[in-house]
Amino acid sequence: MSNGPLIPYSTTIHVKDTCLCLHAQRAARALARRFDLALKPVGLTNQQFSLMMALNRPEPPPMGPVARLLAMDRTTLTAALKPLSARGWVSIEPDPKDRRGKRLRLTAEGSAALLSAVPIWKEVHGEIEAGMQSDAGMLRQGLIEVSM
Repeated sequence: MSNGPLIPYSTTIHVKDTCLCLHAQRAARALARRFDLALKPVGLTNQQFSLMMALNRPEPPPMGPVARLLAMDRTTLTAALKPLSARGWVSIEPDPKDRRGKRLRLTAEGSAALLSAVPIWKEVHGEIEAGMQSDAGMLRQGLIEVSM
């Protein structure tokens, strides 16, 4: 026997319509699907593209700053690096300043893959921004504020 829901259905509708987390998750999934499909010919997912872009620096970064940039813990970053390392696109090297730490380096093959992915990313990103009715810059700024 049920006495009915304790939370009014109007609350459910309110959350559906206003929840920033829900809308961010839905947008992230939709964007991920679109970029995954576009980057598939290069052999990358959108997550791998973002990770490789995070490694595209003058000096190989340590794992900690990369994990923070991508809002990942080190365990998740390590798991995300494995397929890229197995493909020879990323190397994980001892940190010369601290042997306990690791530095992450794009290999020449990884840089070549990333180079072929960038024009795809630019095209899809441009299409998404052009198709938005709201200001993409304001959305980006709001997302940055929430992620800090």
